[in-house]
Amino acid sequence: MNESSTLERSGPDGIGLFKVLFLAAVAVFVITPLVATVLGGFKSLGELRTNPFGLPQHWVVENYFGILTTSRYWVLMRNSLIISGLTVLLTLITASMAAFVFSHIRFFGRALLLNYITMGLLFPAATAILPLFIKVRDLGLLDSYFGVVLPQVAFGLAMSILLLRRFFKDLPDELLEAALVDGCSYVGFFRFVILPLSRPILATVGTIIFVHSWNSYLVPLVMLNTDSLYPWPLGIMVYQGEYSADWHLILAFITLTILPTVFLFLVAQKHIIAGLTAGAVKG
Repeated sequence: MNESSTLERSGPDGIGLFKVLFLAAVAVFVITPLVATVLGGFKSLGELRTNPFGLPQHWVVENYFGILTTSRYWVLMRNSLIISGLTVLLTLITASMAAFVFSHIRFFGRALLLNYITMGLLFPAATAILPLFIKVRDLGLLDSYFGVVLPQVAFGLAMSILLLRRFFKDLPDELLEAALVDGCSYVGFFRFVILPLSRPILATVGTIIFVHSWNSYLVPLVMLNTDSLYPWPLGIMVYQGEYSADWHLILAFITLTILPTVFLFLVAQKHIIAGLTAGAVKG
């Protein structure tokens, strides 16, 4: 009896130790490139080539200060914030309304329309960049913020609607029935009941869309021609010439530009986890 109890206790402990070691290995695998990028920004170009992963022998702080003191860096950050902020705002508005309709309102062709929207997950932006460019040009939105924002919203709707619909569908139907009995309209129920209860999933979707828009390169590259409208991914081209690249400055620039997304994730981490795990356990 005692031996079997010992084996039963050692089994979960062994599995727990394996999970800890596995997660530690994954953490090291993920954090190593980030640390190497930060440290690379403190090195000279010669030292970066000979010592890419070690600590800098001479900390070149001027790499970071040189970028922070240029007006171009702040223009790029401003453009990225505007584009990403508008993308998140429009995506959350349209996706939340569509997800509410698909989850709580029955109408003819609902399943067919939802499957049609879901098919958008199968096509990356690169496959539709030519017709997308023609359509944006015909709308007169080339070389403008909305020429980048609207395509990003369109490509982010499918995933956003699926995540929001799953969360909305898990809300009790009795809430809607009670609201309708009390004379509340669908719009009022969505505004005063659904949205306040959906902060975790809204934070999750908003963070995902923000990070995707913040790091987007292809759509801004095709739609923008004016340097003053470039977001930060296009700003890296300043440090790359025809035959060589200032990799130490590129790494410093990347470090400074990923800080907003890291800060956003840390702030919204609690809501992101709650939104992704909502509905995973029932009963």
